[in-house]
Amino acid sequence: MRFRENLLACFFLAPSLLLFGIFLFYPLIKSVYLSLHLTDPRGRIAAYVGLENFQELFLSEKFYQSLKVTLSFTLLTVPTCILIALLLAALTHNKLRGMRAFQFIFSLPIAISVGTGSVIWMMLYHPSVGILNYFLSLGGIQPIGWLTDPAWALISISVMTVWMNLGFNYIVLLSGLQGVSEDIYDSAKIDGSGPVRTFVQLTLPLVSPTLFFVFIVSVIGAFQSFGQIHILTRGGPMNTTDVVVYNIYQDAFINFRFGIGSAQALVLFAIILILTLLQFKFFEKKVHYQ
Repeated sequence: MRFRENLLACFFLAPSLLLFGIFLFYPLIKSVYLSLHLTDPRGRIAAYVGLENFQELFLSEKFYQSLKVTLSFTLLTVPTCILIALLLAALTHNKLRGMRAFQFIFSLPIAISVGTGSVIWMMLYHPSVGILNYFLSLGGIQPIGWLTDPAWALISISVMTVWMNLGFNYIVLLSGLQGVSEDIYDSAKIDGSGPVRTFVQLTLPLVSPTLFFVFIVSVIGAFQSFGQIHILTRGGPMNTTDVVVYNIYQDAFINFRFGIGSAQALVLFAIILILTLLQFKFFEKKVHYQ
């Protein structure tokens, strides 16, 4: 009987395991294999080099620069997006008349693809016909090269990314806020607690599991960002938006250095894994599970 149950479980799991094997396990094993080899200009295996690709990577100034850009991009986007989404969710989670319209508007970015969103913001950032520089000109301010000025490029990409991720974070946090029992708020009102104190001392601890989830997903997403950077800046100007994933793309699919590209991908995987484990170790202690 036990054997039949295990066999039936394997039968139902087989489609998922097959998909994981094709799109997850095989690419991971292939990346490990390629990271130990050199490839010729056509991308074919040329020679086994062991850990030389990793040695070259850790001695590369460009890799550390791209890692620094990635960390700066993460710090610019993750906290900002979560705070804005939390604020909007707190303002619109009440069942008042007209709130559904605002909830729909704030959720809209989730329905827009990275490519479409990047094209929209490319037009907004356009140096001559973009609406942002038009508003600046009304105030007598010189136009800004949003995507061509090294001082503004990463900030511009970060603003676009915050807007793009806002819809998902807003929906998740709104669901968390709506899951808080109204009885808790009624008890707080009876005790004389004001809205700010209630939000800080009651609401935030109760939605901390949702915040923890959003934070982890946002950090992982920031380290994997590629589409908007490829479309808007291609890593420029002067490599100021050259994040690790785009650096991997350049090495592997532009220069056909699949060995060094695979080594970078594995290092990035290790970095994301370590950051996730650290978040669970230090931040989960402050999460209040009901």
